[in-house]
Amino acid sequence: MACAGVSLRPAALLWGWLLLGCSWGPGPPGVGAAPLFSAAYVLDDAGGLGRRFDGIGAVSGGGATSRLLVNYQEPYRSQILDYLFKPNFGASLHILKVEIGGDGQSTDGTEPSHMHYENDENYFRGYEWWLMKEAKKRNPKIKLIGLPWTFPAWVGKGENWPYDYPDVTVYYIISWILGAKQYHDLDIDYVGIWNERAFSSKYIKLLRYTLDKHGLQQVRIIASDRLWEPISFVLLLDSELHGVVDVIGAHYPGTKTVPNAILTQKKLWSSEDYSTFNDEVGAGCWARILNQNYVNGNMTSTIAWNLVASYYEELPFGRCGLMTAQEPWSGYYRVEAPIWITAHTTQFTEPGWSYLQVDGHLEGGGSFVALTDGLGNLTIIIETMSHNHSQCIRPPLPHFSVSPQRATFYLKGSFYMVKTLQVWHSRLGFESAQSTFFQQLHPVKVWRGSFYLDLNVDEVYTLTTLKTGQKCICPDPPPSQPFPSNYKDDFNIRNPPFSEAPNFADQTGVFEYFINTSDPGDHVFTLRQVVVQRPITWSSDADQTISIIGNFQWENFTVTCDIYIEQPRDGGVFVAGRVDNGGIYVRSTKGVFFWVFADGTYRVTGDLVNRWNRKGITLSLLSILLHPRKLHNNLTPQQFNFQLYKNILMLRRDSSIYF
Repeated sequence: MACAGVSLRPAALLWGWLLLGCSWGPGPPGVGAAPLFSAAYVLDDAGGLGRRFDGIGAVSGGGATSRLLVNYQEPYRSQILDYLFKPNFGASLHILKVEIGGDGQSTDGTEPSHMHYENDENYFRGYEWWLMKEAKKRNPKIKLIGLPWTFPAWVGKGENWPYDYPDVTVYYIISWILGAKQYHDLDIDYVGIWNERAFSSKYIKLLRYTLDKHGLQQVRIIASDRLWEPISFVLLLDSELHGVVDVIGAHYPGTKTVPNAILTQKKLWSSEDYSTFNDEVGAGCWARILNQNYVNGNMTSTIAWNLVASYYEELPFGRCGLMTAQEPWSGYYRVEAPIWITAHTTQFTEPGWSYLQVDGHLEGGGSFVALTDGLGNLTIIIETMSHNHSQCIRPPLPHFSVSPQRATFYLKGSFYMVKTLQVWHSRLGFESAQSTFFQQLHPVKVWRGSFYLDLNVDEVYTLTTLKTGQKCICPDPPPSQPFPSNYKDDFNIRNPPFSEAPNFADQTGVFEYFINTSDPGDHVFTLRQVVVQRPITWSSDADQTISIIGNFQWENFTVTCDIYIEQPRDGGVFVAGRVDNGGIYVRSTKGVFFWVFADGTYRVTGDLVNRWNRKGITLSLLSILLHPRKLHNNLTPQQFNFQLYKNILMLRRDSSIYF
């Protein structure tokens, strides 16, 4: 792989430093006006260190956000994984958090459970096992977290609640952790409770007891992956619960914490954050919170949702990943700005380092953090993100201002002998439309324990004693292409590498490869919907099972399917086109829906609840336009041809197909 070259500072500046005999710092490219603020900051470890740094990570799941990644062909799939996980290459993530699939809709799709039913265990469903192994292959020290969003119906025994039978829920989660080790040699480091929903003290205590009973003492518990309260307050009241919760995890804390969380003396994490479109503003959001989650809130880990935007962009929160990989059919992907913002921290720190005890607020706005490994190494990360260029999707960002400034740093304690610091720089060019990311500049010479930097707005600097940083760049991927206009899949594969067929993104229910040995004809290999009970839901799952595939820009198109309806009386199937919603909004999707029922009848509607609500279009007209072929009885495959004509039906151009 080719690595980017080093950008040297102008020679005249270096000679100026030599002639003046004073401290020198690299000015940002194109510096003109004098700084409005000038302030000094002391970095000293003589009085002890701050909190232990636990790492930067990202979430795969919540849900199905890595769905299309597994379909990429080599070498592009490995290149994407390298940018995410390979140390000193790209994002170099310290933590991978995955969804413990529960068969329910959890944002952009459903992820399959390892136990659809109580007597069913399969630790090869889905792709999270594969992803964790690929991450470990690149970075054996990466920390792994599992967290459920939904649960299969049997866990609640008919109720939409996982805590009525805590022993059953614990058994289900412990099985996932044990299966990770037994079948994939994966050691899970942390486990959560229930994403952004209620917690049960009884359940958490039983989970800890059962983990220990199975020799899983190394698995730590995070609670409650929602808000700081009420978990912090309850921990202060319940000493037994306080003893079994290792990390308080809050979602989208806005860089702030609460007094009770501090009083618990627990590790504080932003266990889900970011969720922002991955352009330059998204990069500004990420740069700001990576520093300020600690500076303002004492949080020692920040975990982005999501890892990689590898789902259809028209689904909810499109392109809210650290990078984008949503075209496996073309091989195209994009290394977005947040990847290099991440590298400013991850390539020059590791879990186990410690923050220095310093305020971290810059006088002219922005922030800095300083970390050490306790062995003489020092890393300083500085950000000067402006308000309008660093807004995250949530929560609302109070107004603040940032100005050009000069920051002088005094190194004391064990850092006084540091003579040189390597410099890495990013600049978000909102005014010039020319951004630069993760460029290595000329090293800073430290003179008698001090140096200064002239900082502009919307910049990130890393200054470090480490010399291992790299900006490695793979060859350009193929050009972007829309979803193929002619696409066919007969599911004829005996040993599929994954349980799902390529490019199908389940929205309700779970569709898996299935060998139908009872079929004497051409339909032995099928894609079968396998969930027949509504799971314990996290969002409003649709009443009908749904999988989505294709391009949302199709206009005129034809779909032909062979369908076997297993329920002879109340079964059925539908195909829909030009739909306007998916993911957590799939229940309210509107479009053109063609329903085929087991009794041989069919219907056309405008949404999922059998309504046709577009004025001027009659059911009889649609029935003629759709040209259904003769329907066979319910014991044989159903086949039909589905056609849409934009100029007659007057439907919106955005289109997709549900199977």
